[in-house]
Amino acid sequence: MTTSAHWSNPSRLKTRHLMLLLHLDEQGSVLRAAESARMTQPAASKLLAEMEALLGVTLFDRHARGVHPTWYGQVLIRRARSALLEIGRAQEEIAALRDGRMGQASIGTVVNPGTNLVPQAVAEVKKSHPDILVRIDMDYSRPLVARLLDGQLDLVVGRIMDPQGGIDLEFEPLSDEPHWAIVRHDHPLAAQKSVRHADLAPYGWIMPPPDSVLRNRLETMFLERGLQGPRNVVETSSLPVIINLLRASDLVTALPLEAVTPYVETRQLAVLRLELGVGMESFGIVRRRGHLLSPAAQRVLEALRSVAQRLYAR
Repeated sequence: MTTSAHWSNPSRLKTRHLMLLLHLDEQGSVLRAAESARMTQPAASKLLAEMEALLGVTLFDRHARGVHPTWYGQVLIRRARSALLEIGRAQEEIAALRDGRMGQASIGTVVNPGTNLVPQAVAEVKKSHPDILVRIDMDYSRPLVARLLDGQLDLVVGRIMDPQGGIDLEFEPLSDEPHWAIVRHDHPLAAQKSVRHADLAPYGWIMPPPDSVLRNRLETMFLERGLQGPRNVVETSSLPVIINLLRASDLVTALPLEAVTPYVETRQLAVLRLELGVGMESFGIVRRRGHLLSPAAQRVLEALRSVAQRLYAR
């Protein structure tokens, strides 16, 4: 197919086209997609042909085992999923406003701001708008930003780790994130006036998963100093699990100070006297560029900015 004269008609795409597109992507077969969409196979084939004629490109490659989206198809699938989610969210917002409610907001956050900034901001919102439903999703930045781009989240407090999709995003930096070596309060290293990197390696470590940026930086920290990294490792990204493992063992981990301040102040955990030299890029508020937030999400955004000014004032 050529791309010459057909791009003037993409607005003729209808909701039924977009729904079929998602079924085709999920099912990988015109027959199964037709069954999921509750239409006949000829009707599904005709709708697909209409989409390709309107856009002037091939959206799916046909092969013996079914269909697979081309690059053009992948772009349209991503936008179609977002558009249909937006339509659904619009219906929910209209129903909420009609009933005198503010609606809902879906927030994604990485661990550190998820332990202080986000809960404080949501608490602030709920004081003045108790009817707002707030959904909070904690994960790493990459999957959160992917869900933001897909329209599943309104806001993300995290980082933009990949240039792909970056043009569709806006980023408001809030704070950088130096990490410190954290242990239980009466850990053997906690009483030392001076701690070296070499002192850390013999102890077991609680590490983030291997595909995380922080894991790579921790391993690099040991290598750059000619040290063998810890062999006794527990892998988890769950802060409650990390806290309880630390309190019950001689394990060591690296965390931002803000994430453990309450436990340090109550003498459950201790921060070792050592500049680890490990940190993460600034995290911040990530939004879809040009996307109009719902009233509920706008209130959450304003609260995040307000609380961040208090927490991260330099």
